[in-house]
Amino acid sequence: MQIDREGLGAFLRRRREALQPEDVGLPRGQRRRTRGLRREEVAALSHMSADYYARLERGQGPHPSEQMVASIAMGLHLARDERDYLLRLAGHTPPARLAESDHVSPGLLRILDRLHDTPAEIVTELGETLRQTALGVALTGDLTAYSGPARSIGYRWFTDPSTRLRYAPEDHAFLGRLWVSGLREASARRGTGSRAAHYAELLRAHSEEFRQIWDEHEVGLRPREKKHFVHPDLGALELHCQALADPEGSHSLLVYTATPGSESYDKLQLLSVIGDLAEM
Repeated sequence: MQIDREGLGAFLRRRREALQPEDVGLPRGQRRRTRGLRREEVAALSHMSADYYARLERGQGPHPSEQMVASIAMGLHLARDERDYLLRLAGHTPPARLAESDHVSPGLLRILDRLHDTPAEIVTELGETLRQTALGVALTGDLTAYSGPARSIGYRWFTDPSTRLRYAPEDHAFLGRLWVSGLREASARRGTGSRAAHYAELLRAHSEEFRQIWDEHEVGLRPREKKHFVHPDLGALELHCQALADPEGSHSLLVYTATPGSESYDKLQLLSVIGDLAEM
């Protein structure tokens, strides 16, 4: 497919102008004359340079990759049909409508954008973190920075020992069984050619611990409401995890809170300070 630079630029511009700062969790500020979002705001939301994005709007610059277009679609909070249209304008074939898609629905993103004061993340059914709040990053680190199979916490659990350092040792055995149970269910649900099946194949080849749990054929495990984290600066935190599911995309919004008046609640207040310092 050929890239339609004029159509691509016009579509990006119209979608940018249709969004207000509060639609994407940004402060409006004073003396705002720009109609909709500024180009640099969309660029920041899409994790790219403002110059690169501006050239796309002007119908210039290089041919954007599928990954770049997908990132822009997330930054602009596009619905799936809009994302597919943007991909076609950029000369790419949209992916099949599979539940393993990484495209997050605008509704789920709007909720996440408003969670400024609590750790939260959007994850796939394979435990791949797609978006985090600033406090989410402060709690667990930037989990969106991984690529390939390592994007899945279940995969990292059995291949990267440092993954377990953020979780209380007494929960390790259950969490290992939980990740395997979820992966087995996803593999059966999505089929042999799925990403879930590929992860399972890789782990069976590289982890004896995974093979032992996998051979138990345990399914139906579900996360516990209380999660016990170990933060490198704050120590132990007991947090409640509430999940909001988006069945169409098989994504979940996970929100972590603490009981008011508890030691973990006080530590969450300190976590916001740590998060602010990390951004300075």
